[in-house]
Amino acid sequence: MALRPWQLSLLLLPLLLAPAAPGEAIEGTVVRVVDGDTIHVKLWERVEKVRYIGVNTPETHHPTRGEEPGGREAAEMNRRLVAGQRVRLELDVRARDRHGRLLAYVWVGDLMVNAELVRLGYAQVMTVPPNVKHQELFVKLQREARDAGRGLWRGG
Repeated sequence: MALRPWQLSLLLLPLLLAPAAPGEAIEGTVVRVVDGDTIHVKLWERVEKVRYIGVNTPETHHPTRGEEPGGREAAEMNRRLVAGQRVRLELDVRARDRHGRLLAYVWVGDLMVNAELVRLGYAQVMTVPPNVKHQELFVKLQREARDAGRGLWRGG
């Protein structure tokens, strides 16, 4: 007997809601770029809001601070890297933040988007333990971007 799509969705629901193990990868497609460090990814039949681990970009529409300098540029760079792309989400120790967003290192092929945004100077390192797997790489890339004056580190 074949399962109907809604029955299959019910069977997969526990897998979608269960926390993945650290280092486990989940694949999906980016359906929306919110800003420089947040995207929406379609995973099976569900869309998850995903926050990049280890980095922070200027806000494009913060409720109290409004738009911060460099926010549009960071969002546009993120859009160029991931919009419509098939991505692999690598989880760390903590799978979700206090807002319920999935926390991930986001990969397009062999490129880790979190690291690329830092390397290009559009994101700064923001370490929130226990998710520290790639912290040393991010710190190194930020130093190089700052020294080279890339992205948000560009003078005047």
